[in-house]
Amino acid sequence: MSDLQTQMKHAVATAAVEKIEDGMVVGLGSGSTAAMMIQELGAKLSVGKLKDVVGITTSFQGEVMAAELGIPLLTLNAIERIDLAIDGADEVDPSLNLIKGGGACHVQEKLVASKADVFVVVVDSTKIVDRLNLDFLLPVEVLPGAWRQVKGCLSELGGNAELRMATRKAGPVITDQGNLVLDVSFLGGIEDPELLESQLNNIPGVLENGLFVNLADEVLVGEIVDEVASVRHLTSN
Repeated sequence: MSDLQTQMKHAVATAAVEKIEDGMVVGLGSGSTAAMMIQELGAKLSVGKLKDVVGITTSFQGEVMAAELGIPLLTLNAIERIDLAIDGADEVDPSLNLIKGGGACHVQEKLVASKADVFVVVVDSTKIVDRLNLDFLLPVEVLPGAWRQVKGCLSELGGNAELRMATRKAGPVITDQGNLVLDVSFLGGIEDPELLESQLNNIPGVLENGLFVNLADEVLVGEIVDEVASVRHLTSN
C-alpha cells in the first residue's frame, strides 16, 4: 500500500470515528480501512474520549482486533438495534451501491449494515467507479456442496464465475460461515445492481452476494488534494 493511500485511509477512518457518540452500539466493519477505524475507536475509548460504546463485528479478524484493543463486544442476537455501522467497500458507484466481499466477510457485513440506523462507508478515492464489476469481481457465497450447480446458474445469467482459491493454503477460501466463494464477472459490468442482487439470492445454494444496494447512507472518500489527505462526503439524498 502506498504512503498516499495510507494517508487517505487514515483520514476517512478518523472522520468516521468522529461520528461515534457515547453509549452507541456500533457495527465494526472489515478490511484495511475499517481496521484503522477500529484502532482509532480503541484509542479514544482507552483515554476516555468515548464511553460506553459497544461493538458488533463483521468478521473474526475484527473480533480479534477489537478484543485486543479492549472494545466491548456483543453479538447480533444480543442487541435490538445498531446505531451506526462503519465499513469499507471494494467499489462504490454513483448511486452509492457497493461491491463488498474482497475479504469474504460480506454475509456478516450485510447483516450488520442492514440492521444499522445509519450505515457509513469509508473508502479511498481508488474505490469510486462509474459502474460496478468492471474491475472488481463480485463475490457470491455458496454452500460447499452446491458451488458447481450455482456456477452453472450464474453462467445462465451471463456471469463468468471462478471458485476463489486461498493464497497461503491448499484449496479454496473458506468463509467465517464455513462456505465457499465464487468470484463473478459480468461482461460490461453490472447494469442493474438491484435486479441482479435479487436474482443471485434466488439461486438455490447461494447464501448471499457482495452487492450492497440502497444500504449506504453516506460514503466518506479519502482523497489527496494539494498533497494533503482530505475527506469528501457523498450522501444518498
